[in-house]
Amino acid sequence: MFNKLISKILPYMPESFVWIFSKRYVAGKNINDAIKACKELNSEGIKITLDILGEFIKTLDEAEKNKQEYLEIIELAQKNNVDGNYSLKPTMFGLLIDKDICYKHIREIVKKAASYNNFVRVDMEDTQCTDIEIEMFRKLKKEFPNNVGLVIQAYLKRTKDDIKNMLDLNNAEIPLNYRLCKGIYNEPKELAFKKYEEINEHYLDDLEYIFQNKIYPGIATHDKFLVEGAYKLIEKYKVPKNMYEFQMLYGVTPELRKSIIDNGHLMRVYVPYGLNWFAYCTRRLKENPKMAGMIVKAIFSKG
Repeated sequence: MFNKLISKILPYMPESFVWIFSKRYVAGKNINDAIKACKELNSEGIKITLDILGEFIKTLDEAEKNKQEYLEIIELAQKNNVDGNYSLKPTMFGLLIDKDICYKHIREIVKKAASYNNFVRVDMEDTQCTDIEIEMFRKLKKEFPNNVGLVIQAYLKRTKDDIKNMLDLNNAEIPLNYRLCKGIYNEPKELAFKKYEEINEHYLDDLEYIFQNKIYPGIATHDKFLVEGAYKLIEKYKVPKNMYEFQMLYGVTPELRKSIIDNGHLMRVYVPYGLNWFAYCTRRLKENPKMAGMIVKAIFSKG
């Protein structure tokens, strides 16, 4: 009860206060901070996916600025030999303002990454965006088959059908590449499963279908139950190590992350950074109110 109360209050607190919590889950506020965090993770044998924070922009000028920043981070990451790829949210490039301009911006970013034989993950946002983002992914996948992937959300009731409907894009030489996560947006019960057990059941069902169809999944979870379930499916289908990876958020469940690595599985960490950290972190807090206790502990530990 206390944690939930704190999680509701914190979004209305001064940003300097919330940063006490946030700096654990955000690599920093600028590109150099992000590169430093990536190199540290790489030194531990962990691959990364870089993400510039921001979404649901209001103007196309913001979209242009965001595109230029992504092009810059790709160049800088390449220069610094970062072992990783990139993630982006289409609403950061004006998806809900002008989807054609949004597509052009994202295509330019994917083209840039592809020039270095690298990869861009198109994130999945709330359900007003789902069909448009799948349409965009289809176009990008056909032009850049090796260089683009998509996020899918297990809590959506439509997800299994979405996977089935995209099987035409899958082949043995260049398999589809999905990040499978639970989903974090507050969707109506008509569209999304709500109960913990129900979401987990569908997560593992989706993952099993992915393995059955030889699709490459990023198994994105901090839930030990799902990690154990993934292990069982990997063993059941004798999935080779080059056909899956585990993924986690920066700063979250480091002990579980280490155990996955120690068990010999590939790990990729989502590394977010940027000036728009506040919205990201308050959303993480609503998603997991237990983090509120960590904030209070951090405050008192500083006297």
